[in-house]
Amino acid sequence: MPSTDQLELLFDVQDSDASADASPLSASPAPRKAPAATPPAPLFPPPASSAPKPAGEPLLTLSPNAAARVPTPCPDPLPPGARWREVDTDPQPIGFVLLRSRRRSIGFVITDDGLRVTAPNWVTLAQIDDAVREKSRWIVAKLREWHTRKQQLAMAHTRWQAGGELPYLGKRIVLGVGGDSRQTRLSGDAEAPADGDTLWLALPADADQGRIRDAAQAWLQQRAGAWFGARLAHFLQISGLKIRRWRLSSAATRWGSCTSDGNIMLNWRLIHFAPAIIDYVIAHELAHLREMNHSQDFWREVGQILPDFEDAKNVLRRHDPASLPQF
Repeated sequence: MPSTDQLELLFDVQDSDASADASPLSASPAPRKAPAATPPAPLFPPPASSAPKPAGEPLLTLSPNAAARVPTPCPDPLPPGARWREVDTDPQPIGFVLLRSRRRSIGFVITDDGLRVTAPNWVTLAQIDDAVREKSRWIVAKLREWHTRKQQLAMAHTRWQAGGELPYLGKRIVLGVGGDSRQTRLSGDAEAPADGDTLWLALPADADQGRIRDAAQAWLQQRAGAWFGARLAHFLQISGLKIRRWRLSSAATRWGSCTSDGNIMLNWRLIHFAPAIIDYVIAHELAHLREMNHSQDFWREVGQILPDFEDAKNVLRRHDPASLPQF
C-alpha cells in the first residue's frame, strides 16, 4: 500500500435526499447512511447544583447575507494524489478536491478542505462535472450549513474571564486569574480533575479575554501532548505496534488520522473529553496500522487494542471538533 494512504475520523456531511438525518461522525472515504437519532445530550452537563450561567460575548458574528456565495477556495497543499477542479453550476461556481479510488460510485463529502469528490478511476471528468452540477443545490446547501454551523458554534459559551468554565478530561474546570502563581496550574489533580477545580492562569486580574483564551489554550495543548503521549505509549506496549511519529492537530472536522507509513495525528481538542473517549480515538488510529480500512477486521483490531470501545464510539459520533470551545 502506498505510504501516502491515509484514513481519518471525519465529521462527514452525507448524501440523503429523502431525509436530513445522518450520523455526525463516520469514517472516510466511504460515507454511510445512519438511522435517525434523537438530539444528543450535552457531552459535559453542568453539575446538578450549578445554576445556569449567562453566555459570554460572541467571538464571531454571523453574516446577515445568507444568500451570498459560499466560499470554495482551493486548499494549499492539496491532499496527496488529488487535483483541483471548478465547475459552473446554477447556484454558483463550485470548486472541489477530486480524488480517484476503486469505489463503484461518485461520493461527495464535506471536509476541512470544503467539497471532496471521490470518483472511480473509469469515470470521465465530464461525467464527474455533470454529477456535481446535478447535485449542485444539495452541495451548496450543505456547504452553507457547514459554514454557518461552524460560525454558530464559534460563538463559544465559554466566558473568557474569571469564573468561566472549560471542559477538561470530561470535567468542568473554572478559569481563575490574578493569583500568585508564576505558571498556569490546576488547583486539583491534573491527572484526575474534578468538577469545580480552578485553572489558575499566570495572568493579572485585569487580563483581557484574548490573553485568558490564549493562556488556557496553551495549557490545554500542553496537557494534550502529555496525556496523548502517555496513552499512545501504553497502547503501543500492549499491542506490539510501532509508529513512525505522532503530533497534535487543530483540524475542524478530524478527530485523528493515520497514514500507512505510521504517522498519526490526534486533535488536541480531544483533551476536553473523558479519558475513555481519548483512548478510543487512539485505539482507532493504531488499528489502522494493521487495517487501512473500516472492515470487520479493522473493528476486530480496535477491540483487541481496546475492549468494550463501543460506548466511547457512540458518544464521540454525536459530536465534532467544532462543537467544543473555540480558541
